[in-house]
Amino acid sequence: MINTLLNHRTIRKYKEKNIDNDLLVEILNAGIRASTTGNMQVYSIINTKSDDLKSKLAPAHFNQKMITQAPVVLTFCADFNRFNKWCIQNGAIPGYDNFLSFITAAIDALLVAQNVAIAAESKGLGICYLGTTIYNADTIIELLELPKGVVPITTITVGWPNENVDLVDRLPLEAIVHQEKYCDYTSADISTYYQTKENLPQNLKFVEENRKPSLAHVFTDIRYKKVDNEFFSEKIFNVLKGQGFL
Repeated sequence: MINTLLNHRTIRKYKEKNIDNDLLVEILNAGIRASTTGNMQVYSIINTKSDDLKSKLAPAHFNQKMITQAPVVLTFCADFNRFNKWCIQNGAIPGYDNFLSFITAAIDALLVAQNVAIAAESKGLGICYLGTTIYNADTIIELLELPKGVVPITTITVGWPNENVDLVDRLPLEAIVHQEKYCDYTSADISTYYQTKENLPQNLKFVEENRKPSLAHVFTDIRYKKVDNEFFSEKIFNVLKGQGFL
């Protein structure tokens, strides 16, 4: 299993081959064994195979091709709807219409998503994690008919790989792990930890193509701009309010 984790690759191209239902069930069963707050399992997984629905979902994911190419698209949702109904049905009064409960359910959903990703890769399947889900949660809520108390958190496409891709770079372990207490970074630390990333040919190309002075500027000025972050933050706030978490 450690080898599966160490060899994780993002797969965006898939063969025109379905995933056997028994295999998918096995993977999903592995997924729901993930850790969960209070054993509440406040999440749901939407399994989308329909070509029509995948096409409708595509714009919400910026029309990335893997949405329509992958045989299976899994949307992982923070879900207090089911748990609330169970409480009410038993005469208990739920108090989960708040931000803490959303965070609890979102963490649960992400833990399950990671379990599913690892299980799928261990069976030779390829996956792609889509962070676009939360950006356009309002559209996905409408398309997947999610009731109040349910918010889509992330999406994973799953299929048989039709490409060979290299491992993506990661920061060195010493940049991530702090011993005993948090040790803040010096300028020298930052330069050392990001040096390899900055000097990768593909990243040097990004900097040149975008005519920016550094890779950091590509992130702040092109990929994840302040104006976009603020726009999507407002959208997410409105989604949480509409779905009963604020």
